[in-house]
Amino acid sequence: MRDNEFGAFLRARREAITPAEVGLPTGPRRRTPGLRRTELAMLAGISVEYLTRLEQGRDRHPSSEVLGALVDALRLSSEERAQLWLILGTNKPSALCPRVAEPPVRTVREGVQAILQRLEPSPALVVNRIGDVLARTDGYQRLAGPVGVLDAERPNLVRFVFTDDRARTAHPEWARIADAQVNFLKLGFHCDDPHSAGLVEELSAAAGAPFTSRFEAQQVVPERTGVERWVHPEVGELRLGFEVLEVSGTDDQRLIIYLPADDSTAAALDRLDGRHPGGLRAVSG
Repeated sequence: MRDNEFGAFLRARREAITPAEVGLPTGPRRRTPGLRRTELAMLAGISVEYLTRLEQGRDRHPSSEVLGALVDALRLSSEERAQLWLILGTNKPSALCPRVAEPPVRTVREGVQAILQRLEPSPALVVNRIGDVLARTDGYQRLAGPVGVLDAERPNLVRFVFTDDRARTAHPEWARIADAQVNFLKLGFHCDDPHSAGLVEELSAAAGAPFTSRFEAQQVVPERTGVERWVHPEVGELRLGFEVLEVSGTDDQRLIIYLPADDSTAAALDRLDGRHPGGLRAVSG
């Protein structure tokens, strides 16, 4: 841990969250819109003196229980938890698990479903924290269906990548895709959730070292934008730009949107969609 990154992170997040967000009255004469130390200490069940030591860097090794309490009190997002893991150098995602883990949510809000409809014919999907595909556009069906991603009764991206041989054909840069899927799985891992633990146990047995070595490695913040190479049985190689967006107010659900990264990919997606050339334009950058 360099300098006082942990303390600076706590203070910045405390000052960024409003009392209203955590159910506290705003009250008059506040010098900052964020939480006071006394308020955060109360929410986390720790003393103000101890919180002060943490923020000032005089104690840099809080227990897992204290970490969990602070994560809950500050309502950290998945990305913020990942940042905290990196700051602390913590190798075990369970160190920041919530006190009570709920099963991964399998429903998608109507508003998010409406967004997917608006995204047609672009390939797009919503997944939960363990990689289950919860909803998708028809464009994603045409992209991923022929390569086998959606064959299972309950399609799961992580399971497909590590247990289906077709994944290595569909993804020429398979190692990079595998890294990304494990990093997202670790990001949403809940130590008290049998669904998370069950999937990890299943993949450890089915895939062995290619999965376990990645899962046991140091946490890395997953890429949320970039370009992936795919090989589609009908239209050949594709270069797809992707954007991963967090769905607010959910249990670590992500909206993943694919866009053509070059003109040949745009034309190939047009053919898959039965559109005239030029229907989808390549996104440069």
